[in-house]
Amino acid sequence: MILKSKFPGTIALAAVLAFLAALTSSPARADRCDDLAVQLKNQIDGLSVGKTAANVIYLSHPQAKEISLGCAGRSFSNQLFARANSRKPTPAFIEVVASGAAIIFTLPKDDMLKGATRCIKRMGLIHGDDVATRYRRLDMHCSRTRTDASISISRSTDQ
Repeated sequence: MILKSKFPGTIALAAVLAFLAALTSSPARADRCDDLAVQLKNQIDGLSVGKTAANVIYLSHPQAKEISLGCAGRSFSNQLFARANSRKPTPAFIEVVASGAAIIFTLPKDDMLKGATRCIKRMGLIHGDDVATRYRRLDMHCSRTRTDASISISRSTDQ
């Protein structure tokens, strides 16, 4: 069966327009960092997602004074930053950090727990209050002041 029309190009034009409309009307998708924040919220009990500003998503958890997810930038792919309520972080705080890092960097949780604990425990009389280590191709930076301790876990862009 052959379709005949007064204008032979109208069928072809209609087909092209329908194809272009299908391409441009795809559903909106959140970026990778927002997906990670939602995934963290769903898998860690007590974690809630806050505001997003300058490629940083602020999170909150009862065990942490401050916790945030840094989105991809020029020098790192993703970054997890957490500040403890005290100078000596509790095991529950380290557990939250390890859970978040395991989800963000897709590594086993027990490995992340071992790396975060190692970084936190190195701070002290011998190594000082500012320690930087590498564990499982991740950069871990732990520091403490008179009132609190913090840990930052990131992966550089060349890894």
